[in-house]
Parts: sequence; structure tokens; C-alpha cells
Amino acid sequence: MKVSGFTFVRNAVKFDYPVVEGIKSILPICDEVVVAVGNSEDDTLGLIKSIGTPKIKIIETIWDNSQREGGRVYAIETEKALRACNPESDWRFYMQADEVFHENDLPLIHKAMLKWKEDKQVDGLVFDHINFYCTYKYYADARHWQKKEIRVIRNNHQIRSYGDAASFRMANGRKLHCKYVPAMIYHYGWVREPYSMQQKKIEQNSFHAETIDKNILPGAVSFDYSGVATVSLFSGTHPQEMHERMKRCTWDLDINKIKRNDSIRRRILDFIYKKTGWNIGGHKNYKLIS
Repeated sequence: MKVSGFTFVRNAVKFDYPVVEGIKSILPICDEVVVAVGNSEDDTLGLIKSIGTPKIKIIETIWDNSQREGGRVYAIETEKALRACNPESDWRFYMQADEVFHENDLPLIHKAMLKWKEDKQVDGLVFDHINFYCTYKYYADARHWQKKEIRVIRNNHQIRSYGDAASFRMANGRKLHCKYVPAMIYHYGWVREPYSMQQKKIEQNSFHAETIDKNILPGAVSFDYSGVATVSLFSGTHPQEMHERMKRCTWDLDINKIKRNDSIRRRILDFIYKKTGWNIGGHKNYKLIS
């Protein structure tokens, strides 16, 4: 069985992406990891090269800044990495630049790849998704935060990056038929020193022309983390690759200052979700098959 990892990144140094940790976290079960390195204002290219393994395959790209609606440019860059994967690979393992996988989950993921390798009805594998918020101690637990997503797809030229590269669909728009694997996507996109977070969100908003993030206050130097609806303490362990980075976390979240300003309807739906696990009206980018 052959597995190609793939991802894309730009300005990883400037915006403090844990992309090196993420790549290293999936390397043990990948035969290669294709990294589309976009035109950056820093030495992102040197950062990726510093990983120092022949498994890394770098392609240099130029972002199309006109593709701003819905974050379309992210899907375009994902496609570039995907199409550069070894055409003989059985599976493609996708990770975003702020996602890391736990070493304890790799055997389970690898086993699932082997199990469904010959079952062509399985288009991909779905994992759990946790969104850490502000620090490594908390995660955002409201129902609207991403709970599960596709991160392994079959080698099928009909599969496309979807939306702002959060997921995948068939070329005709059909949702992928997937198996659920109880592994975890550790998402650290909301964990940064407040100044760095502010700069990252300003950059991201520029590629979502139709979106206005209310936490990006005009003229503010630091990101306002108090805008989250609700958080929980994380009781598990983080991936080994993240431990050194975690030591550099000198900021914290004052949960007493959280300003929950969402609607009564959303609060009721959150309450039902936390009590029962039923995500009423929750959107899924996939169809689970038994």
C-alpha cells in the first residue's frame, strides 16, 4: 500500500503555522508528503526544506489573489498539491497547515487504509475534529464548530477539494461515501499569541471577501479571544510533535471575560448537543456508509 500526504502553506513563519509539526506527525505512515509552498513574505520554503527528509516533495506555487470568494484560493492550492501526488498511491492523506495528528492514532488510521483499500465504494475516511482555542488548554465546544471531517481520500481523479479546502467532493458535486475512523484531527488554527492571531485573521479575511469576522476590531493590535461562545477544558494529551511548541505559550484565556452574544436559539441547540450529542441541523461534507 502506498500513501501520499499533501498540504499547502504560505507565510508559515509570519503567521506561526505549526505546519512542520503537522507534516512530521503524518510522515510515519506516508511514502511522500507533497507540500505546495505559495509565494511568501518570509522563508516558508526554507522552513519546509528544514524538515530534512527525502519524503518531502515541494512544489512552488503562485496564489491567485483574485479567487477570494468563499476562500476559493485555498481549494485551488490544495488541488495543486493533490495533483502532484504519486499517481500510484492508493490513498492521499490531507492535512491543513494548522492541523496535527496524534502518534497514537496513526496505527488505527493505517489499519483502516489497509482494511478498505480494495473496497472501491469507500471514497475516503472521516475523523473526529477538535478546535483548540487561544491556548492548548481549551477547545471551542459549541455545536457549530467543525466536529468531523474527511482527511483521507482514495486515489481518484474525480475527487476535488471543496469550498475553502475544508473538505472534498466528487467532480459532479456528490458527497464522498466515507468510513468513520475514531482518530482525531488536532486543529490549532485558533491558538496563537494574540498579536499573531490578529494578523493571521486579517490575512484570512482578505481571502473570504464576503465574510466579516466581528472579532477583528478596526485598529486593534491583538485578537479579542473573548468573542467565543463557549469553551471546555481539554483533558487529553496533545501530539508529541506539539510539545516543544506548547512550552512557548505564555498567554492565556480569561474565561470570565467571555462575552457570549449568540442567539437564544443557538444556545438551546448547544445545550441539546452537549446533553445528547444530537447536532440538530448540523452540516456534513460526507455520507457515512456502514
